[in-house]
Order: sequence, then C-alpha cells, then structure tokens
Amino acid sequence: MTKPPFKEKERLQWQCRRGMLELDCLLERFLLQHYENQPASVQAAFRQLLRETDPRLFRWLIAAPEDIPEKYSALAILIRN
Repeated sequence: MTKPPFKEKERLQWQCRRGMLELDCLLERFLLQHYENQPASVQAAFRQLLRETDPRLFRWLIAAPEDIPEKYSALAILIRN
C-alpha cells in the first residue's frame, strides 16, 4: 500500500501504453485508480506483468484469461474488474 514516487508512477504510466487501445485502457485504469491501494506484492506483480509482450498481455487479459500464469491470475482479476 505504498504510494509510488512521482517519477516511478510516471514511468509505469508510460509502460501502460502498449499500442493496443484495449490494453492501454485496462492497464492505465488499474494504475491510476487502484495501484496505490494494493499491497506491495500486487504492485510488484503489476510491474513484472508490464514486462510481458503485448500479444501475451492481450491473450491473458482479454482473449483467453484462462491461459494466464498462476503468478498473475489474482492480479488479472483486479485489472479486468
């Protein structure tokens, strides 16, 4: 539940811009509305998720959420809701 320093949040917001409008909307909304209120473990998982490729993120968050790796499954539910 730590508030990220301004520069870190700015960097994360930039990483949320993926080139696919659907992903951009999901990821940026989560960052701006929910990220700061999440435990450190969820924040770390989100930062790690942002390192994944766009096709994987699209498949896991939109097209085939049942394929998401276990380490991201709880986070994906938060992002999609």
